[in-house]
Amino acid sequence: MLKGVYTALVTPFNRDGSVDWEAFKALVQRQIDLGIDGLVPIGTTGESPTLTDGEKDRLISITADLAGGNLPVIAGSGSNCTASAIEATKRAKDNGADHTLQVAPYYNKPSQEGLYRHFTEIADNGGLPVVIYNVPGRSSVNISVDLLLRLARHPQIVAVKEACGSITQIMDLMARLPEDFSVLAGDDAFTLPMIALGAHGIISVASNMFVSEMSRLVHEALDGNYERSLAEHNRLYPFFVNEFIETNPVPIKTYMADAGLLGEYFRLPLVPLHEKNKEILLNTFR
Repeated sequence: MLKGVYTALVTPFNRDGSVDWEAFKALVQRQIDLGIDGLVPIGTTGESPTLTDGEKDRLISITADLAGGNLPVIAGSGSNCTASAIEATKRAKDNGADHTLQVAPYYNKPSQEGLYRHFTEIADNGGLPVVIYNVPGRSSVNISVDLLLRLARHPQIVAVKEACGSITQIMDLMARLPEDFSVLAGDDAFTLPMIALGAHGIISVASNMFVSEMSRLVHEALDGNYERSLAEHNRLYPFFVNEFIETNPVPIKTYMADAGLLGEYFRLPLVPLHEKNKEILLNTFR
């Protein structure tokens, strides 16, 4: 079972657009030192659409090497091409990943049956346990509860990162969930309510910055200490809102850059925050 806080790692860049490998190593080590439960390299928060295959391989390898087998590495290796997703998942395994994060195919918008065949092909042939990622706001296709429960019967499909945005759909899922299948929130603001409904943790953007705080929020809730978890949720909630003031991961990287953790650089088509939004973001806790 996947349980706890898993950070959707950002990818730091240099001014010239190259990956800042030393900054990335430092970010991963900071996560480990502060007690994160797991690491998720090259997801959308890591600007994966702009990374080369070689860069992806190296980012996974660095993460796995630093994790040292002591905590799970869930590598983003999804695609809207099933064959490409399988190939990327095999490479992720070769580079030390423990699980693969597989987003619902975007743009081509497959049917529910097409989604079923896509994910089962990857589970059958990719070589890694699969964490499905349901994020209709980015993929334009929703994985229904009925389909997710059907997929959960596959022995290699072990969890879902659920970011459907519908509390009704989430309640339906949790009411019918098999005991051996993990549900991880895909939106920081939904972490506490989802755990209260029976979810097991979060794949988090905010924990790039607030590692200890997100860990307290999640583990207090998992332990049934909802009053303490709610207090942490309420403290962090303004950031949960502002971290999406523009497209993720621009706000979180901007906040981290202000804290001196990385450079404020992105790859096109992402660009720096509008100055007014940057001011709002950086003033979240000031």
